[in-house]
Amino acid sequence: MKPQLLKVAPGPQRSFSMRKDSEPYINNHWHFHAELELIYFRSGEGTQFIGDSISKFQAGDVVLVGSNLPHYWKFADPFFEENTDSITDVRVAHFPENFLGAGFLDLPENLGIKDTLERAKRGLQIEGGARAKVGAILERLSEAEGSLRILLMFEALTIIAEEKCCRQLSSVGFKPDVYSDENERIQTIFDYSVKHFKRKITLEEIAEVANISPNSFCRYFKSRTNKTYSQFLTELRVGHACKLLIETNTCLKRLCFESGFNNFTSFHKYFKGITGRSPQAYKRAFLT
Repeated sequence: MKPQLLKVAPGPQRSFSMRKDSEPYINNHWHFHAELELIYFRSGEGTQFIGDSISKFQAGDVVLVGSNLPHYWKFADPFFEENTDSITDVRVAHFPENFLGAGFLDLPENLGIKDTLERAKRGLQIEGGARAKVGAILERLSEAEGSLRILLMFEALTIIAEEKCCRQLSSVGFKPDVYSDENERIQTIFDYSVKHFKRKITLEEIAEVANISPNSFCRYFKSRTNKTYSQFLTELRVGHACKLLIETNTCLKRLCFESGFNNFTSFHKYFKGITGRSPQAYKRAFLT
């Protein structure tokens, strides 16, 4: 299923939108939008879909979703029942990256926020002390007016930027341009890998692309990504497979080879190892 483009209107005299949702079916479909989304679940629980990441969400969770990253939250069945005691209460802000003004994020003091918005292109689960702090700010923001709205949003982004426990959610393969802030060499490696991951890429080949020796390449790539190049390629291929599962009806065996795996057994093994589900279970979780 292709994600739907959602148009977000900030409203008159406002640089970004902020709303309170009390219905579980609001935007309860696979969608994306140009604006970033910062969402706080004051109450409610269910299944969270961010790119190719599928996980549970619950009351208290805060998530930052980057520009054009497909997502949605499916509330658990009790929230849709008549006369239910299960309450949905959500605070959600949509804002363009430049809502603070052109060039503002390029100021030296704001580079942490700029990096955070870049990382959010894969979705960020806000954790640690920032989780409760940002949730409280979004509650205040839903009632704020005038300049206070901008100050509160800036404070929330600052807190997220300073929190070391935030987790990226979607894999590299689903959103392959997420490392656009890296230097030219690592970007060249990523670009080449994204272009050629459907076939075998040898260590000598990718080392030549990086213009360093194979041994140096292994150390270099591990130091920059905290994973081996083989792990990175596997994530890239599984991420692509997830995207095909979500957006097409490609049969599993064909999908396996189109994602760069040589045999179905290894495809199944790596897919489950990374996503925690078999390909069939992954697709069922998305569609149900």
